[in-house]
Amino acid sequence: MSGVIRNKIRTLRFMQGEMSQAELGLRIGLTRQTVATIEVGKYAPSLEAAFRIADVFGVPLAEVFEWDANAQE
Repeated sequence: MSGVIRNKIRTLRFMQGEMSQAELGLRIGLTRQTVATIEVGKYAPSLEAAFRIADVFGVPLAEVFEWDANAQE
C-alpha cells in the first residue's frame, strides 16, 4: 500500500513559542513519545488525536496533516 501522511507539527510547535512535545502531549492526552513518533511520521494518529492536535494550534486539520497518495514509505 502506498501513501504517506505528512505533518507540520514541529513547525507549529515552534510557532507556538517553542512548545515541547511533552506539553503538546499533555494538552491532547498522549505521551511525549507518541507525539514524537507522530511528528516524525512513524505513526499515524487516530482521527480524534489529529483533530485535537489541530485544535491546540487553532488551525484546520489540513494545515497540520497532508496525505500524499503517491509517496512510498
